[in-house]
Amino acid sequence: MAKDVEVAEHGAFPPKDYQDPPPAPLFDAKELGKWSFYRALIAEFTATLLFLYVTVLTVIGYKSQSDGLANACNGVGFLGIAWAFGGMIFVLVYCTAGISGGHINPAVTFGLLLARKVSVLRAVLYMVAQCLGAISGVGLVKAFNKAHYVNYGGGANTLTDGYSKGTGLGAEIIGTFVLVYTVFSATDPKRKARDSYVPILAPLPIGFAVFLVHLATIPVTGTGINPARSLGPAVIYNEKKAWDDQWLFWVGPFIGAALAAFYHQFILRAGAVKALGSFRSNPIV
Repeated sequence: MAKDVEVAEHGAFPPKDYQDPPPAPLFDAKELGKWSFYRALIAEFTATLLFLYVTVLTVIGYKSQSDGLANACNGVGFLGIAWAFGGMIFVLVYCTAGISGGHINPAVTFGLLLARKVSVLRAVLYMVAQCLGAISGVGLVKAFNKAHYVNYGGGANTLTDGYSKGTGLGAEIIGTFVLVYTVFSATDPKRKARDSYVPILAPLPIGFAVFLVHLATIPVTGTGINPARSLGPAVIYNEKKAWDDQWLFWVGPFIGAALAAFYHQFILRAGAVKALGSFRSNPIV
């Protein structure tokens, strides 16, 4: 069967065996009159709240268990922290994908906005809901575990001593690129059309990408790749150290998301196909 990447003899593309959804409008005021829109905002708020509650509690629990002990592997360790972040993303994306798309991350929302998958209105309000959910989730951690929360850094992202700001920024850019690129690949309409199991399995590679990125970058920045995840602890912990490098955890993820959106949408999904068509339709150069 001819695929959409194959070009006919005279340079014309054969009919696609799938249908790309139309680009989302830049601003769609009609969304404000739909209950599904507010339901999606509630889902993003709740999912980010649960994400921060479980993951920050895991970080603080690990620090309290290993405090003062010679063996740094006491408690869940870095591996357990990475599993907590990746596992929660897997669970929450699975639960909310059919309601809000399961973003749970302003950087993911930003990447999808650049790719015209969501409107500006939806993207902005998603980000607000995600940030409020993150603050609320960390607030619950502090309310239930105030002593440990204050003593062990509040789960805030900070640049580890010995690493430059450039290294930290690079880690956040590349880590977010991996995540957002995985999101685009796992939700590609072409793959959904050809492989019926892809929509069901989409949360798995997304969660696994978060897990792997955490393994690589926890020693550098504590791993942000999610501005809401970094903002929530900074607001609740509210110490200078938590705010000093906060910009890294916004600029890095947004750059990484933009690069992933450009790479997937304009190189893999469009530019490469057009270049191939032009090459085949002009065999003699």
